[in-house]
Amino acid sequence: MRLLLVEDEREIADFLKARLEGEGFDVVAAVTGEEGFFLANEQVFDVVLLDLTLPGRGGLEVLRMLRRRGINAPVILISGSDSVEDKVAGLDAGADDYIVKPFAFPEVLARIRVVLRRGWADQVLLLRCGDLAMDLITRIVTRGGRTIALTAREFELLEYLLRHPGRVVTRDMLARDIWQEDTRATNLDNVIDVHIARIRKKLDHGHERKLLHTQRGVGFQLKNPELDTRQK
Repeated sequence: MRLLLVEDEREIADFLKARLEGEGFDVVAAVTGEEGFFLANEQVFDVVLLDLTLPGRGGLEVLRMLRRRGINAPVILISGSDSVEDKVAGLDAGADDYIVKPFAFPEVLARIRVVLRRGWADQVLLLRCGDLAMDLITRIVTRGGRTIALTAREFELLEYLLRHPGRVVTRDMLARDIWQEDTRATNLDNVIDVHIARIRKKLDHGHERKLLHTQRGVGFQLKNPELDTRQK
């Protein structure tokens, strides 16, 4: 599980990071609202721990911006205020839970588990883009009713693209989130390009309307051609 921790109090941040990593979480830490917002946009996280009082852009503003951008990862707010007004404001802004400082780590861990279970219960199990469909239970992929055979890695890549419809997915994102590599290398770029080429051939061969596009020098984009037609 990948967790984003946005907390500017070093002692609290170090404590939470160490304990959460001890529980098996992959923790990425940020100390400002701007940094947290950037990371949440560029990477995929299973849950976000977000302090309300941050230097520069505050936690509440960051939360509202994330929700406006369609980022639906569970967010647990951390605050030194236990006022009803602050709790209501946070929940109304899109938070999934609210923890008051000082807190005990077992409580933090329990609340994380609760929002993760809630997220799994609400998880979409059928992903679509135009006439392309991916069933996450049966692992069957079809386009226009025709079954498409994919390798395990191709399935993982296509699922990632389907979870970011219309958005340009960069090689950096794929290296980090699919191959679990923090730094890119030319040989990895080549491997990514080969896999994308194979997926494109399987998806788009024989179809007039193409789904998978390359944005030269940027990355890859899965687009619904029916939406493009309606917009013209």
